[in-house]
Amino acid sequence: MQAHIARVTIYPVKSCDGRSYDSATVLASGALQHDRQFALVDSSDRFMTAKRTPLMHRLRLQVDPLKRTFDVSQRDGSFPLSGELDQQGEQLSDWLTEYFSQDISIVENDTTGFPDDTDSNGPTIVSTATLNVVSEWFGGLPLDEVRNRFRASIEIDGVEPFWEDRLVLREGEVQPFLMGDVLFGGTNPCQRCVVPTRDSQSGTVTPPAFAVTFGKQREATLPAWATRERYDHFYRLATNTRLLNLGSGRIRVGDPVRLVDA
Repeated sequence: MQAHIARVTIYPVKSCDGRSYDSATVLASGALQHDRQFALVDSSDRFMTAKRTPLMHRLRLQVDPLKRTFDVSQRDGSFPLSGELDQQGEQLSDWLTEYFSQDISIVENDTTGFPDDTDSNGPTIVSTATLNVVSEWFGGLPLDEVRNRFRASIEIDGVEPFWEDRLVLREGEVQPFLMGDVLFGGTNPCQRCVVPTRDSQSGTVTPPAFAVTFGKQREATLPAWATRERYDHFYRLATNTRLLNLGSGRIRVGDPVRLVDA
């Protein structure tokens, strides 16, 4: 089976739930259109993310970037509020302020989004086979839960586990690869934070010692062909990318994925 895009996930609000699509537009910046287009910030303009507080896991906030609407509630469905973002954004801010017990507002960037890695702000890449292996490491943790914890934008199928490590070369080098007709470059293995250690719905750390177990398993299963020098530690999964094409493009589920000679 040929390597191909199996899943495209857009996260309209940074640190909030994603949604799967059949295709996505790649912006000139390298970001996927509408991915992390919105973010929550406090009164000091610091991002309010799941890295900062497990309250993010218990928040259900959905924003439709096209219709410019929002739906927010606690994860259990309590205290729901819906509205139009441009007309009722202040009400949304008031709701979020009460939820987090501090001043919170929502900000927007439809050009680059709000990526964690501003140098490699293209979509993060992981294979379905990789996620299945991680599931096995933790006693059959459901595949969708593994997806929710690691939050990759593009999932590749038709390849072996950790295929995305092939996109990582030596420091300062970029591995070109095509998704459909769009040329990206793999840059570095994605360093993980506290978020994958938590249940994606409750924010509870489970199973215990998640990061320690993950690091040991990742080191033990790092493919022989991987660029080991790029792993100063092994709490890393998925590959960060940047756009190498000029202009923009479109990628679709089913598009072939292939490496290009560097």
